Amino acid sequence: MVTSSCLLYTLKTLGARDENEDSHVSEFLSCSRADAAFAGAATINAAPAKRQRSHQEQAVDVGGKGMEEEEREVPKVHTEQATAHLKEEPEEGVQEWADKNPIEEQSGSERNSDNWEETQRQPKEKDTVEFTEFGGGTDDFNNVAHAKPLCDTTFGKYDICELSGDARALGGAATSVTLVSPRAPPREWTIKPYSRKYLDGLKSVTVRSVPFAEHAPPCTTRTNAAAMVIHLGGFTGNYWHDFADVLVPLFVGARRFNGDVQLLVVNLLPFWVEKYRKIFDRITRHEIVDFDKDDGGVVRCYPHVVVGYGSRKEFTIDPAADDTGGDNLTMLDFTEFLRQAYSLPRRRPIKLSSAISRRRPRMMIFERTGSRRFMNLHEVVAAAEAAGFAVTVAGRQPRASYEELAREVNSFDAMVGVHGAGLTNCVYLPTAAVLVQVVPYGRLEGIARADFGDPARDMGLRYLEYAVAADESSLMDVFGKDHPIVRDPVAVHMSGWGNVAEWYLGKQDVRINIDRFRSVLKQAMHLLQ
Repeated sequence: MVTSSCLLYTLKTLGARDENEDSHVSEFLSCSRADAAFAGAATINAAPAKRQRSHQEQAVDVGGKGMEEEEREVPKVHTEQATAHLKEEPEEGVQEWADKNPIEEQSGSERNSDNWEETQRQPKEKDTVEFTEFGGGTDDFNNVAHAKPLCDTTFGKYDICELSGDARALGGAATSVTLVSPRAPPREWTIKPYSRKYLDGLKSVTVRSVPFAEHAPPCTTRTNAAAMVIHLGGFTGNYWHDFADVLVPLFVGARRFNGDVQLLVVNLLPFWVEKYRKIFDRITRHEIVDFDKDDGGVVRCYPHVVVGYGSRKEFTIDPAADDTGGDNLTMLDFTEFLRQAYSLPRRRPIKLSSAISRRRPRMMIFERTGSRRFMNLHEVVAAAEAAGFAVTVAGRQPRASYEELAREVNSFDAMVGVHGAGLTNCVYLPTAAVLVQVVPYGRLEGIARADFGDPARDMGLRYLEYAVAADESSLMDVFGKDHPIVRDPVAVHMSGWGNVAEWYLGKQDVRINIDRFRSVLKQAMHLLQ
């Protein structure tokens, strides 16, 4: 039997190295490797002979530009405990979250931070001396004992270091950033400057403070701008992680500098940066530095250097918890930032009650080519058209550029898709558009809401959810109603995330009950009134 401590796991992906299969692995907390292996190989593993599909997903980025889910799709890393996924949810039906839209009540930050907050910093005692930042203001040798450390490593998901004053950055094989300050007691940190520091294979950066300049490498260049040291490793390249792990956290960390910040990038991926060139051009007006190749004794000096980046919640911004430099940023700011970057014309969807509205609202439906496909897509399209939508099926035609993708998505009023990375494109929808997420069978509602439901609400979108019932799942055809995979999803979750990912995400398609789905379409149309 798997120990109880092994039932609390966070989720990691099987290697972004496997470009085809959409699957997860679990990281068990307080478990030995043997425990974790035993848990992943628990009892739910019988595949009947009558149907054995690998359902490996074809890694297709439509036109190489990121429209379809299968673009190197490594399913999302989650920070929820396993028990959070087993909360009582309706077995089927529709959930409509539009009644708490942040556009109407300005409450996009109302939710608590995710479970990484278990490691949050302890509150200060009443008699604690107020911290002072190193490197700024006048020298005060008496405040050294109570000075704020350069690096905050108390959060379990990522580390952040702030160096103000004489900060010196040395790239190459032995990457380091050094602050020269007589007020800073000598100290050293080893930092992984990525938004998920717990991942293996990330290059570390040494951050240190020294009291005198002779203890630091001499400057070869000086730039009167801030700098950020960031890592582009981990799951970069998976479409959802591009935003959840890099673009959203980078926006949070860099926005306060208003473009006057230079990015020193560890593990620079030139093709990836080029894909999102218009976003990076609005984040920084300086050259992006390949910090690994910045060798030969080059020492870059800045008045302010930030090492690391991250955000507390997944694929969204928590203004109450994320350090946004006092700007109180939200996901509404991020989506507006994207509209400016790509010159997107539509900030609001069609309003059907308007006298000037004579066209049908446009709906984009994502067609997946691997697992979690619509088995009756033509019926779904017909039902949407009968409900009054002008429907386009996405994923069939390549696009000339990523900018063209962003502009196309912005032209729609509603988006429909089965849970997957393709729904990440909702960032380009107009504010108050409708997002309909079809949640596969298998008690996946909690994951679906964390990945897309809550972020959509924070973006000001109207979020609707359609939960697939057992008789709508291809798993019923494969196993029958009495097999534990169909009869008891809770037991499958308890057996380990590997089984959840393999069967409910990797080897399931959905056949939508059109009669039941019509009520979702009716609600979507109503929300556009």
